[in-house]
Amino acid sequence: MLVVHGVVLVVVLGAVTVEVVHGFSAHYTHTIVSDLSEEGPEYARAAAQRPGGQSIEAFSRAYLQSHLLASGHLLVLALKGQPTLASPGAKVLATLPSVARLLVAPPARSELQDVSAGASSYLVLVSPIQTAGGSRIGVLVAAASLTGLGTQRDQVLLLAGAEAAVAVAAALLSSYLVMRRLLRTVGAVTRAAVAASVGDLGARLGSEGGADDEVGRLRAAFDGMLERIAAGLDAQRQLLSDVSHQLRTPLTVARGHLEILERNPAPERVEVSQTTATVIGELGQMSTLVDRLLLLGRSFAPDFVETEPAALRAFMGEVFAAARVLAERRWTLCEVPDVVVVIDSAKLRGALLNLVDNAVKATGPGDAIELGARLDPELVLWVADSGSGIAAKAQAEVFDRFRRAGQSGQKGAGLGLAIVKAVTEAHGGRVRLQSTEGEGTTVEVVLPPSCVRPLPADEGDAR
Repeated sequence: MLVVHGVVLVVVLGAVTVEVVHGFSAHYTHTIVSDLSEEGPEYARAAAQRPGGQSIEAFSRAYLQSHLLASGHLLVLALKGQPTLASPGAKVLATLPSVARLLVAPPARSELQDVSAGASSYLVLVSPIQTAGGSRIGVLVAAASLTGLGTQRDQVLLLAGAEAAVAVAAALLSSYLVMRRLLRTVGAVTRAAVAASVGDLGARLGSEGGADDEVGRLRAAFDGMLERIAAGLDAQRQLLSDVSHQLRTPLTVARGHLEILERNPAPERVEVSQTTATVIGELGQMSTLVDRLLLLGRSFAPDFVETEPAALRAFMGEVFAAARVLAERRWTLCEVPDVVVVIDSAKLRGALLNLVDNAVKATGPGDAIELGARLDPELVLWVADSGSGIAAKAQAEVFDRFRRAGQSGQKGAGLGLAIVKAVTEAHGGRVRLQSTEGEGTTVEVVLPPSCVRPLPADEGDAR
């Protein structure tokens, strides 16, 4: 990764360096051409203002001696019928074959050329000299040595290359440090994953200086995943232990009755009937237990609940109608808000009836059981009873699997409240318990405000 990163940086910065040098050369050349282009007009203006009795030759000699040229610039004048005149140091330029040809046969208009003289090179601008009447009287050759351009271009190239090298080194060093930290984390994740694959879930990455960045969040997320896996395996082992214990009892009871029946060579019809009823009852209890376990198992699936709009009053009315036939109690359905809720009606109905079933088991004839709903602003559905209540030390674990909320003599697998919790959490809600031993219990299913929809205007007006 570092090699690829380095190659990309070198290519990009190399291209940038070349472009910088090219831009500098173009700007330098443009400046020279601009300066050379001013020499012809400047000479023409000075010639037009010379004293009346001064010849053009005398003026030209004096002009070349007194005219200030930029460093490296040369000037040559070739007037018709006159010897070639040159500024100091420019005679060698007039001897060059390419320049000599231009002096003999000048172009009709200004022309720019590159001229080489041994190790030196010049940028030459040839311009015709004309009188005010338009007559051509000679040619002016303005040249600039390109030696300075080469020197400065080399300096710019060296400076840009050095800066690019520093940038590449800094980028590679920073990339190395970042990737080293990242790959160290990846290596730790790999080792922990390998250990987890063989059953060792105790490895943790921990935080790296409390860094709150992508790498730090990766470490935290991986540790959280391992903790959830470990907790899930512990829960699975506990579940298997609890299931085996719960199934062993009805199996033992059924087996025992069948063995007793088998030892009797001539069982009476009543004994056979009683044994059959007992075995069927135990098998029914096992079937119920398995069904509830399957329901709890499906609660981890993302599509466990399938929500759809439902009128809350109608929904609670159906739950109340199904609840009041379970036992002789003082049943009450409190005021229910007239709203539409987005819920899985079947599963939420089953959860509330589980609460009702627990309330029936905790009460006797004449005791009160209430159902109701309210908005504050969450949607709260509750079942309250005036029964025996739940001991304070048992309230913290009543929603765990195979934990019974009532007295130990009550029948049940201890999965009802666990199902209530699973269904509620699948709806994005939570369960609250309020209970006083000897006074009664209230269990609330609290659903988020997002599941509540206002009643359509036409339905509200009709009601």
